[in-house]
Amino acid sequence: MIFLHTMLRVGNLDRSIHFYTNVLGMKLLRTKDRPEQKYTLAFLGFANNPEQAEIELTYNYGVASYDIGDAFGHLAIGVEDVYSTCERIRSLGGQITREPGPVQGGLSLIAFVADPDGYKIELIQRPA
Repeated sequence: MIFLHTMLRVGNLDRSIHFYTNVLGMKLLRTKDRPEQKYTLAFLGFANNPEQAEIELTYNYGVASYDIGDAFGHLAIGVEDVYSTCERIRSLGGQITREPGPVQGGLSLIAFVADPDGYKIELIQRPA
């Protein structure tokens, strides 16, 4: 088995693609428009499958927002320097929801950012 992607429903596909590409630095890998089914897909990632899993953004025509609910937690991305990553994200208009620092009760350095639809993304500092 191989982990392929995580799907997130978004209210504005262009806004979300901008966030994931310009703020987080992912690449837009491919899109699929399904007008008969009234949705558009955009696949993004730092690399194509199978090298890394991707994010599938789904825009359902005419739906501007979703209730994320309390079951979804967050996505996690490894970064080289969580402090400088947060400064870059902030300078590009990204919303830091938890400032960088040690995880409670541990030594890992983490931060959280929210995407335009409110999905949380954990940034975890990884050894270089």
